[in-house]
Amino acid sequence: MIDDFAPEGLLAQAIKGFKPRAPQQEMAEMVSRAIENKEQLVVEAGTGTGKTFAYLVPALRSDKKVVISTGSKNLQDQLYSKDLPIIKKALDYSGKIALLKGRSNYLCLERLSHQYAAAGDLTATLREDLSKVKNWSLKTKDGDTSKCTTVNEDSSIWPILTSTNDSCTGTECPHYEDCYVVKARRRAMNADVVVVNHHLFLADVVVKDTGFGELIPRADVMIFDEAHQVPDLACQYFGQQLTSRQLFDLAKEINLCYRTEVKDMSQLQKCSDKLSKSVQDFRLAIGESGFKGNLRYLFSQPKVKQAIDILKDAFLFCRDVLMLGLGRSSNLDNCFERVTQYSDLLNRLMDVNAPGFSYWYECTSHHFVLAITPLSVAQKFSELLEERKGTWVFTSATLSVDHKLEYFTQRLGLDAAKSLLLASPFDYEHQTLLCVPRYIPSPNEPNSAVKLAEILLPVVEANNGRCFFLCTSYAMMNALAEEFRKSLTLPILVQGETSKVKLLEQFIDKGNALLIATSSFWEGVDVRGDTLSCVIIDKLPFSSPDEPLLKARMEDCQLQGGDPFAEVQIPEAVITLKQGVGRLIRDHQDRGVIIICDNRLVMRPYGSTFLNSLPPSPRTRDVEKVIQFLTQKS
Repeated sequence: MIDDFAPEGLLAQAIKGFKPRAPQQEMAEMVSRAIENKEQLVVEAGTGTGKTFAYLVPALRSDKKVVISTGSKNLQDQLYSKDLPIIKKALDYSGKIALLKGRSNYLCLERLSHQYAAAGDLTATLREDLSKVKNWSLKTKDGDTSKCTTVNEDSSIWPILTSTNDSCTGTECPHYEDCYVVKARRRAMNADVVVVNHHLFLADVVVKDTGFGELIPRADVMIFDEAHQVPDLACQYFGQQLTSRQLFDLAKEINLCYRTEVKDMSQLQKCSDKLSKSVQDFRLAIGESGFKGNLRYLFSQPKVKQAIDILKDAFLFCRDVLMLGLGRSSNLDNCFERVTQYSDLLNRLMDVNAPGFSYWYECTSHHFVLAITPLSVAQKFSELLEERKGTWVFTSATLSVDHKLEYFTQRLGLDAAKSLLLASPFDYEHQTLLCVPRYIPSPNEPNSAVKLAEILLPVVEANNGRCFFLCTSYAMMNALAEEFRKSLTLPILVQGETSKVKLLEQFIDKGNALLIATSSFWEGVDVRGDTLSCVIIDKLPFSSPDEPLLKARMEDCQLQGGDPFAEVQIPEAVITLKQGVGRLIRDHQDRGVIIICDNRLVMRPYGSTFLNSLPPSPRTRDVEKVIQFLTQKS
C-alpha cells in the first residue's frame, strides 16, 4: 500500500505535482488494515491531509464491493467526476464505478406523462418549463435533473416531476422498465464502487420499502466522508416527520388521478380540495412563520386542536372516497395507502409523552414540519453495523473535541471502532494568526453589529476585502450587511441575495469582496489562494438552548446525571467552530487571519476547550497586529 504514495509510487507517476505526505500514508495504511480485518475505523484527518486519496486507494485496491457516502450532492459529484477518475487511472483500476442519487434527482416518467395530460392546471411559467423538460426527456440517458440545462435547478417544476418514496408505485408503474431510478439502481448493483450521499444512505436504511427494495446495494466496505454530519442526520432519519409538502403533494396526486385516469369519480376533486384547504388552515393555526418549537405546546392550543380535527376529517373523507376506486388505478391505490399512512403518523405524533424522543415542529410562511426525533441513535446504529458486517470507515476534518473522538463515537455507538487523529500538514505557525479582539461587545449585547463593524472595518479595508464574515444568525448577518454598506466601498455579498454557487463565483471573480453569510457557508466551501485571507466569526456558535432537539438532548443528559452544557452544547459548538475556521487555509500556499469576536474564548474556563480544538495558530488580541500580518508580504 505504501508504495502507491511513495515519491516514485503510482500516484506520483500519474498525478502532476503529487507529493508524499506522512499523514496520508498513515491513514491509507489504517484504512487498508480495517478493510482486511473487517473493522470499524474513525479518522479525523486535518485539512490538507489528502484523506480522499487515503481512503480511495485502499478501497480500489481491495477488490471488494465499496459504497462511499459523502456529505452533500456537490461532494458526491466531485468524488465521482474528479477524484475517482484520477485514482482509477493511476492504479489502472478496471472495476465499474457508479453514482447513485436520491430519487428526487431523477425525472419520473409517470409524473411527466400525468402532468402533460393535465397541464392546464399549471401556470404559464410552469407550462413552459414542463415543455422544456419534455424535450430534454427525449434526449437524456440517465434522467439526472441536474443535467437539464434549459430549466433552472430551483424551478418549481422539478418537485412535480420527480417521485418520492411515498408516491412511487414501484413494479406497478407502467414506466417501471424505463424508470431512471430503477436503471440507476441496476448500475449500482453491477458496480464495484458506488458513490452515494448521507441523506440517501440513511433514507435507504430506514425506508426499506421503496417500491422495489433498497436502492443502495449491500457492500463489503462502507466509507463515510464528512462523517461529522452523520449523527444529527441519523437522528432525523430514525425519527418520523409529517410535512405540509407531503400532504399538498398527495392532494395534487388525487386531483391528477381524477383528471387523467378516473374521470367519472368527481368526488376526488372534492377530496383534493378539502385536504389542501385543511392543510392550509392548519398552517395558519400554527401562527407566525420562521419558528421552531415543541409539539407538546403546539398541540395544547385550542386553535390547533380544532385544525387537527378538521385535518383528520379530511383524511377520513379521502379514505372513504378512494376506497370506492381501489383496483382501478395503481396511482389511486397508492394515494389510498398514503392517506392511511399519514393519518396513522399524525396520531403517532400526537402521542407526545413517549420517553426518549424530541417532539418538535417548524414552520415557514407556507409550510410546516411536524416531527418526532430519537434523542440517541447509538443503539440503532450499532444494530445496523452488527447486521451489515464488514468494514465501516468514518472520516472528516472535524470529529474531535479537545483532541478526543468520544463525542462522535458515543453518539453512533462505535464502541469497537479503532481511531486515528491526524493533524493538518499545513504550517499554521507561520501561515495564520488567530485574534480575539479587545473591546468587542459581549454576545447578545444591543447594537453589537454596529460596534463590530466599527472595530473590523479597518481590517477589511486593509485586506482589500478578500474576507468571509461568518455569522451565527440571520439577524446578525443582515445587521452587519447594513452597517458595512454604509461605510465600505468594496463589494459586499450577502447570503440569500442569490444562490450559494453564484455568490461564491462572484466572490472569486471580484477578488476584493466581503462575503457576509451564515449556516451553509460554515462548511463545504473551498476558496484557495489570496482571494480569501481573512475569516471573521461573530461569536461562538452555540445552538439556541430553545432548539427543540438540542433542548431534549440536554434534558435527557441531565436526567442521566450528566452536565448538559459540557457534554452536549460545548462539543456541538466546537465542531461547528472548527468547520468555520477551516474555511481559511485550504492549501500549502494559503495565508491569513482568523478573527473570533467572542471574549468567552479568553474569559471563561471552557474557552480552552475551543482553543485546544483549533489549529495551532499564534494568537493576539491586537487588531493592529492583524492588519500588520495581512499587509506584510508572506
